[in-house]
Amino acid sequence: MVSLHATQVSAWFLDLSSPRLERSLIDATNLVFLLSYCVSLVVAGCRREFANARRNSSWQAVLSSICCAILAFFEIGTGFWVLYSGEYQHEDWLVSFLEGIVWVFLAVSFTLQSNNFVKNLCTIWWVAFSVLTFALNLETIFRKKNLEIVDLISWPVCLLFLVCAITLQKGINSNQDSTGGNLTEPLLPTKIEKVTNFSRAGFLSRVLFSWMNPLLKLGYSKPLDQTDIPLLLDPDDGALEACQKFLTEWDNSQKKSVFSVLFKCFTSDFVLTGLYALLRTLSFAASPLLLHAFVLYSYKEEKDLYEGFTLIVYLILMKIIESLSQRHWFFRSRRLGMKMRSALMAAIFQKQLKLSSKGRKQHSAGEIVNYIAVDAYRLGEFPFWLHLGWLQPFQLALAIALLFWTVGLGTLPGLVPLVVCAVLNIPFAKMLQFYQSKFMVAQDARQRATSEVLNNMKIIKLQSWVEKFAETLSGLRDAEVNWLKETQIKKAYGSALYWMSPTFISAIIFAGTAAFHSAPLNADVVFTILATLRVMSEPMRMVPEALSILIQVKVALDRIGAFLVEEELREEDIIRVGEEDSSEVAVSVKGGDFSWNAMGDVLLLRDLNLRIKKGEKVAVCGPVGAGKSSFLCATLGEIPKISGSVEIHGSVAYVAQSSWIQSGTVRDNILFGKPMNDLLYQKAIRCCALGKDIETFDHGDLTEIGQRGLNMSGGQRQRLQLARAVYNDADIYLLDDPFSAVDAHTGAILFHDCVMSALENKTVILVTHQVEFLAKVDRILVMENGQVTQEGNYDQLLKAGNVFEQLVNAHTSSITNLNSQITSEKNIAPEPVKQNSECEITTPNNLICSVQLTEEEKMETGDLGLRAYLEYFSVSRGWFLLAWIVSCQCIFVTLQCMATYWLAIAVQSGQVATGVAVGVYAGMSTLSCLFAYIRSLLAAHLGLKASREFFKGFMDSIFGAPMLFFDSTPTGRIMTRASSDMSTLDFDIPYTLTFVISGTIEVLATLIIMMAVTWEVVIIAIPAIVLILYIQRYYIASARELVRINGTTKAPVMNYAAESMLGALTIRAFGMVERFVHTNMRLIDTDASLFFQTNAALEWVLLRVEALQILIIISSAVFLILLPEGVVSAGFMGLCLSYALTLSSAQANLTRFYSNLENYIISVERIKQFMNIPPEPPAIIINNQPPPTWPAEGRIELDNLYVKYRENAPYVLKGITCTFAAGKKVGVVGRTGSGKTTLLSTLFRLVDPTSGRILIDGWDICTIGLRDLRTKLSIIPQEPALFRGTVRSNIDPLGYHSDAEIWEALDKCQLKKTISSLPLQLDSPVTDEGENWSVGQRQLFCLGRVILRRNKILVLDEATASIDSATDAILQRVIKEEFSGCTVITIAHRVPTVTESDMVLVLSYGKLMEYDKPPNLMANKDSAFAKLVAEYWSHYKWN
Repeated sequence: MVSLHATQVSAWFLDLSSPRLERSLIDATNLVFLLSYCVSLVVAGCRREFANARRNSSWQAVLSSICCAILAFFEIGTGFWVLYSGEYQHEDWLVSFLEGIVWVFLAVSFTLQSNNFVKNLCTIWWVAFSVLTFALNLETIFRKKNLEIVDLISWPVCLLFLVCAITLQKGINSNQDSTGGNLTEPLLPTKIEKVTNFSRAGFLSRVLFSWMNPLLKLGYSKPLDQTDIPLLLDPDDGALEACQKFLTEWDNSQKKSVFSVLFKCFTSDFVLTGLYALLRTLSFAASPLLLHAFVLYSYKEEKDLYEGFTLIVYLILMKIIESLSQRHWFFRSRRLGMKMRSALMAAIFQKQLKLSSKGRKQHSAGEIVNYIAVDAYRLGEFPFWLHLGWLQPFQLALAIALLFWTVGLGTLPGLVPLVVCAVLNIPFAKMLQFYQSKFMVAQDARQRATSEVLNNMKIIKLQSWVEKFAETLSGLRDAEVNWLKETQIKKAYGSALYWMSPTFISAIIFAGTAAFHSAPLNADVVFTILATLRVMSEPMRMVPEALSILIQVKVALDRIGAFLVEEELREEDIIRVGEEDSSEVAVSVKGGDFSWNAMGDVLLLRDLNLRIKKGEKVAVCGPVGAGKSSFLCATLGEIPKISGSVEIHGSVAYVAQSSWIQSGTVRDNILFGKPMNDLLYQKAIRCCALGKDIETFDHGDLTEIGQRGLNMSGGQRQRLQLARAVYNDADIYLLDDPFSAVDAHTGAILFHDCVMSALENKTVILVTHQVEFLAKVDRILVMENGQVTQEGNYDQLLKAGNVFEQLVNAHTSSITNLNSQITSEKNIAPEPVKQNSECEITTPNNLICSVQLTEEEKMETGDLGLRAYLEYFSVSRGWFLLAWIVSCQCIFVTLQCMATYWLAIAVQSGQVATGVAVGVYAGMSTLSCLFAYIRSLLAAHLGLKASREFFKGFMDSIFGAPMLFFDSTPTGRIMTRASSDMSTLDFDIPYTLTFVISGTIEVLATLIIMMAVTWEVVIIAIPAIVLILYIQRYYIASARELVRINGTTKAPVMNYAAESMLGALTIRAFGMVERFVHTNMRLIDTDASLFFQTNAALEWVLLRVEALQILIIISSAVFLILLPEGVVSAGFMGLCLSYALTLSSAQANLTRFYSNLENYIISVERIKQFMNIPPEPPAIIINNQPPPTWPAEGRIELDNLYVKYRENAPYVLKGITCTFAAGKKVGVVGRTGSGKTTLLSTLFRLVDPTSGRILIDGWDICTIGLRDLRTKLSIIPQEPALFRGTVRSNIDPLGYHSDAEIWEALDKCQLKKTISSLPLQLDSPVTDEGENWSVGQRQLFCLGRVILRRNKILVLDEATASIDSATDAILQRVIKEEFSGCTVITIAHRVPTVTESDMVLVLSYGKLMEYDKPPNLMANKDSAFAKLVAEYWSHYKWN
């Protein structure tokens, strides 16, 4: 088979094509594999792995083993014959024996493989043996024109080897798929989650990406859905391990550089991807050498076919290495990017749960979501661009070296424009970095404002501020687009510069070569230069793009780094003692001074000293802004401690004043991550009066709650989070005014059944404004100006007087008024009413009775053809620009082809002067670059135009959407479209579209030139192109769905981050940080899995497309070798091959960009979904506008009013008919969820009546525009909303009023004293959600707004729920004075507030139960209102 002569070793190495050397290399390779196989078997034997090993009994393995045994017998027999015959050299018998032994072990290897390592080793051995044997036999045929019998037999045997290798790899995969059958398995079937095929793929499967075959086959047969996607990654790829690595390195790092920490974490991955990238660069850079060899071969008068086919073999090897290394460079780069991205996303999430108050002021919830959605997401592509950044200059250096090798000194003049381009690149890069950083700052501002608007859309619509906030967002977007424009236009300039530079360089090199006479300008020199310049042009084009991407990533990493180094909550501020502690103390504060500023410049709480025993019930009361909520926050460690000590003995549960509800089911919110305990669960529902609510839900406690609990009433949300605290079964309960959002009856139930009964043995600290409950607690803390000014029980404090006495007197005054009204009616006595938890509590809007409100995200499926592209150009009105882009690219490619064709003719004829040849070439090439520049400029303008139009359409649709859309659509879903999808529209689609157009035209031009030179290639090219198109469609069927699904997996990550940021205080208080972190990691892994599968599918298709294009290249080369002499000249051979060698990379780039475009265009689909939301009625109806003085009186008539939220939902209001007389005060009462808030929503047309009418001064409100209606109504909402900005911008958002008017309004709403004491006064900052102001103060801001507007109709939706009785009394007086001639509609939980109304409307289950004057209703003891008053009175008397 092979032979070795030791005496001729040195001679063989002088001749690399020596068959002796080639045969010796095969022998050496076989011996290495044989020894490795033997060692593996020995190791397996020591580990006793043969006991469970199964022998391979497939027909392929058995047949291969038999063939090997026969050949082994033949070789060993030949060795004996040689040894004894003496006819051959004496060393040949030894070679034959060795070959026989190799065949023996090959026979064994087909039947005995102990583990996967041995199987993979055998696979590599068989493939390497087959390939090397094929190559050697081909060479032998061309050299000797014949084969020995053994070599001839080895051909089919080698084919059998390859079949066995493929079969074995499939076997490895299927074995790992199976669960096996052993005693450790459970007897009952368990749920098995889908694991990605990559984790169990064999060597060849990984090399060829064939592990993607099952998924792509499934995707081609039907549209994929999320259940089809393997969602479990390898542990090494998961967010948990990646984040742990990152945070460990980050904590140990002295220099807090995100990139350096990431590099330390993933050094091996960076090095491996770098090696793949280097291998690809070397193989690509070698193409000019191969072209040079082919052209030299064409010059030979007597062509040696052996030499020609040797060149073809080298061509095959070079393209295979280039293709495989590039595919795995791209794939592993993105896999590494995925891990880095997951690590940072998880780290940012963890950081936001530990962020201090100072950090929260610096980074809004919208900004943090942006860090995850935009900045961290950029890292998915970062490793690819990073390696490109250092490899492209290296590739440039190789190209320069090749030029020197080709033309010597003629290269020197060409270096001048190269250096000029490099020098120009420095300021250009700095300019791009500046524009990019400015763009990202502008993007942050727009994202923050968008998030704020979406979270407060209800108040924006109620106050008719839609146009104002739409203008604000539009202005922010304009600023963002201006920086985007600068960036994209400068990129177009850069593109022109780098298209022109290779042209100038080539022309100058040709001229330099002619001037220096350093080389003849014949075909091999000219086309070697052109091929080398193609190698050079890639860095010239890609370096600016790489720099741009790397600049974006640097800015993103700097922003993330700045966030990660923000100050965290100081855990050492609070001393936490476990439950096993035997101390009687639950909470202890000694000498506590607290301030939001860690320096302690302005103390928020001072000199706190208290000791609360276990099981004690402590109430905290005081006026608005006294520091009550801050006291609870300080106890939880949320406010920096300046001095003193705080000790917490036991676990804590916290109920916030502003309820925080998670998206999910009612049950999920109550359990809050704890396992189900049925007794405790029922207790929590019962004591929080949730039983009736859950009964009315068609889905019971599995009813889904909308984002932030938008589809529940304020009372239901408050009771739900109270139930969450009860179920938590903690030792200490911190309750921040939990009764403010519920009516008096429900509040009493919650106090007695929950606080006093269910939490009887627990420590409770209750912040409350409900004075009636204070007599039942063990101790009362009275706070004023951040200090505890009084402490004791009810009687002690009442005797002490001061602040507490004022609070009680204010409450007593209102009760006295109520009592006087009651006792004046002899038919009713204030008898105690039995407490009953089973009160009338219904779903707020009955919105979720029969349908789940939060809908699954809609997603297009299947092939939508060109619809998304047509929408892109239609919306952007870019058809004209598209036509020009295509035209410019066609002219550019035509001129480029004509220039090179001209060179081929010139060098072939030999009659064209060098100056003329170079001049014409330079002229055509330079002219072509002008069109390349125009094309890039037009692409930039097309993208900018699309960005503007899509954003305008998107935001117009969002602002015009009805409120029901926001109730049923999570904010994260909208934000994903406003952030990442819009970013794709801004940056990715315009240039990717241009690259697809230019790539298509270039590939077609290349094929045309190849066919013009060797028309025979058509025989191979046409079937190959058909196959390429089929493979692309086969791939696109799955890839499109993967990207669509990925679009739906990203939104939950953003939504969860935003939601957790809002509830960070509650999460920390309950000690649930770890659970939220793990849930977030699971969401990140789900999203990453889709990213992983999408990229793997892309490499799958690229590898196969490249293989077919390589087939076309090889066919063209073979035809060039085999054609008779003189048919194709050296010049045209150089022309053909110079284009052919770029075909595979051009096709790969085209396929990549086309695939990316198909993925990117889904962002157009997703944005377009929200551009077609059915709008609410128009803002203005021109033909039916009320007069400017409307409403002059304020008379409101409800005529047979029926309201429901959806077609398939039950009625929420049922036949309401009544009249609110002009200038009267009307109180609306009813149990929690009886339809009160829905009535007001209908008045403001947040929902339109299903039937019936509402008339205001005779005008049907459904016949006029929304702006005309809402600007004439004022409201103080149940949940106050403040916006990031200043006091002035919050009290007067539209800027209609002077400072004097604002100060007057602030004085009347009791805020003047507080604001005037601030350094900046009206310009004092308001942070996100108004977090630096108490809830009560926020409510006072809302009162100030309505005082400024002075409309004829005022609606108070439980407006004083979050303020104390004394402030409430003052505000009622202010409202009475300021709105004396106005119609005032009041929903209030405090009965004294409505007893002073002119009329009272009682609602129950959406029906009007009573509507009359309060004295008349109280005169009838059976009336619903009389019972409410009696209940309230009974609570007060009891307490």
